Amino acid sequence: MEKLQLKYEAGEETERLDQFVARMVENLTRSAATRLIETGFVTVNGMVQKPSLKLKGGELIDVTIPPPAPAEAVAEEIPLEILHEDSDVVVINKPAGMTVHPGAGRNTGTLVNALLGHCDDLSGIGGELRPGIVHRIDKDTSGILVVAKNDAAHRSLAEQFREHTVKRVYLALVFGSPRQDKGRIESAIGRHPVERKKMSGKARHGRNAVTHWRVLARYRGITLMSLRLETGRTHQIRVHLSEAGYPLVGDEVYGGTSRLGNIQDPLLRKMVKQLGRQALHAATLGFIHPSDASYREFTTDMPEDMARVLRYLQEQAQAAAGTESPLS
Repeated sequence: MEKLQLKYEAGEETERLDQFVARMVENLTRSAATRLIETGFVTVNGMVQKPSLKLKGGELIDVTIPPPAPAEAVAEEIPLEILHEDSDVVVINKPAGMTVHPGAGRNTGTLVNALLGHCDDLSGIGGELRPGIVHRIDKDTSGILVVAKNDAAHRSLAEQFREHTVKRVYLALVFGSPRQDKGRIESAIGRHPVERKKMSGKARHGRNAVTHWRVLARYRGITLMSLRLETGRTHQIRVHLSEAGYPLVGDEVYGGTSRLGNIQDPLLRKMVKQLGRQALHAATLGFIHPSDASYREFTTDMPEDMARVLRYLQEQAQAAAGTESPLS
């Protein structure tokens, strides 16, 4: 662990703390400097500050450089819901809140860590931090993933994803009610031109993305949808639905929490807040098995956090109509 003390000399022009630290510490990017500041490894006159702090002169900045994280994922004993496993693939029902593989700021508790604790024969194509990983779903999206256990299986599955022949169907709760019962959304999705943590269908440089959607049930202010991915871009469903005017319930990034004020029912509003994530579940995954060329399809039920909201919506609709809900 390396420790440095820097001084922002009086008389210099005002400069942001993260810019100053990145400029003064060799081989440190601004994003890395921001992470150090946000995690308390940087203090100004003995106090933790925000990366945006404007230095005016005379401040003493203490910087602690923690040892580098290991270059490979570490096996951990984390329970997994395994839907299928053989010598080529393992099919997992990932819970919401679990990141798929280690990355910046997260080296433990991921699906990869759990898989390494479960088996030692994952494909090496993905590298030391992504062994066996052929595709991903967002941290706060639940649902099915297939993982390759050898390189031949990895190549076969990766080709199927490239050719868009893998069946991927999601269940979602969205705000609003589309006029039509089904449709198709197509746009070129890329990095948002201003908000760099977001994706956008209005990016200057994007990749073509296609989502097919179908209404399963309509409730007051919220709709249950089935969505089939033709492509698999980052945040594709979240971007497409948000930009179509029907953001996912609970999606903080793409407008799914700004609609909370429109919910008149206080209990429903509380349930949506407690959801704490986008109401999106990867319910069905179908692919050609790498070894025997047979078609395999796996389906899981909606997880309890989403199902709880849906049950309440059904009960309210049933009470209002005085008839039994068709989805109960």
